[in-house]
Amino acid sequence: MSLNQTPRSSRVHIALFGNRNAGKSSIINALTGQDIAIVSDVKGTTTDPVYKTMELLPIGPVVFIDTAGLDDEGELGQLRKEKSYDVLNKTDIALILIDATVGITSYDKKIIQLIKSKEIPVLGILNKIDLRTVESSELDTVKKSLDIPCIAVSATTGKNISALKNAIVKITPNEEDKFKIVGDLISPGDFVVLVVPIDKAAPKGRLILPQQQTIRDVLECDAITVVTKEYELKETLENLGKKPSLVITDSQAFLKVAADTPKDIPLTSFSILFARHKGDLAELVKGAQSIEMLENNDTVLVAEACTHHQQADDIAQVKIPRWLRQMTGKNLTFEYCSGTQFPKDLSRYKLIIHCGGCMLNRRAMVYRISQAVEAGIPIVNYGVLIAQVQGVLDRVISPFPQVKLLLEEKEKTMIGGAV
Repeated sequence: MSLNQTPRSSRVHIALFGNRNAGKSSIINALTGQDIAIVSDVKGTTTDPVYKTMELLPIGPVVFIDTAGLDDEGELGQLRKEKSYDVLNKTDIALILIDATVGITSYDKKIIQLIKSKEIPVLGILNKIDLRTVESSELDTVKKSLDIPCIAVSATTGKNISALKNAIVKITPNEEDKFKIVGDLISPGDFVVLVVPIDKAAPKGRLILPQQQTIRDVLECDAITVVTKEYELKETLENLGKKPSLVITDSQAFLKVAADTPKDIPLTSFSILFARHKGDLAELVKGAQSIEMLENNDTVLVAEACTHHQQADDIAQVKIPRWLRQMTGKNLTFEYCSGTQFPKDLSRYKLIIHCGGCMLNRRAMVYRISQAVEAGIPIVNYGVLIAQVQGVLDRVISPFPQVKLLLEEKEKTMIGGAV
């Protein structure tokens, strides 16, 4: 996958916050060396958050998020500010733009408090030093007042923009090794068999994003990828000449693949790998175990991170409701959300079923899970749900012994809290 094709969900998310006309769009243009964000002297030029995917060396692929001014006014202004605050839930790095001709405002202090509460790396940028000279002593005062690292720059003249890039690099989280998709489960030279059904739901001429990313992760570990369809799996394993270290399947082919994969070969799915890679697999397994608690007339939320054309046997609209009604024997109500929409009030739901989250970055997916946990609502993703419904959950999470330990710890915590 080339740099320009790096999916947004795999890029470092750098969000810019500040008052209207603080220079957020100008800073993006200065950092990238391109006029990719609209700049105007008119307050409120940026309304909804604007996403710009770019390469920022030496970090690599990033996505800049240009937000509306925190001092926006009126009813519409309040809605725009709320969208700006929502961006924090997917932000890897936060940049706070402060207008040097205005100084620190109450809006700056409020957003910094929120950022710190979410433990997001943050950098203060005192912009427009071409209009007002900022002495080093004043910058030190700003740093102490806000209790964050700060740098003084001019987006117009380019002064200290190079130093700003270095400052961003310094606070960039390095989680490359911590959140591998499958690389920590295999060794160089291992065979990994990927089972990829090609049916009417499969996109024409390409693999879906989780499959592409998993193949890339295997190759980066110097392991060997063998890709086959579910009906050729048995023959593939017989002719391989070496026992694979892992079989990874599309969750909807669980039963066929589990039957054809010998018990001594570890088996899991793309969706379960992404449940671990993007979120909290133990919490999602716990959510699957709560399905039997559903009662008549309970409402279930089905959430998808992207929007797509529905198939005749769509997994969200058709298969999941059918599976749950068959498994529980209950009359259930289903509600749906997609894309960036995710309800703030989850209290009316008894279960949340989320897609694999391949279009969300890790921070956004973790936030959604945390919202469900805080509301006391069980949450599960598609792959874990399907494994539970089809009776193979224990087998497909067996490659992750740490998940069992986490589940035991969560259960002890719940019992301790109850006591």
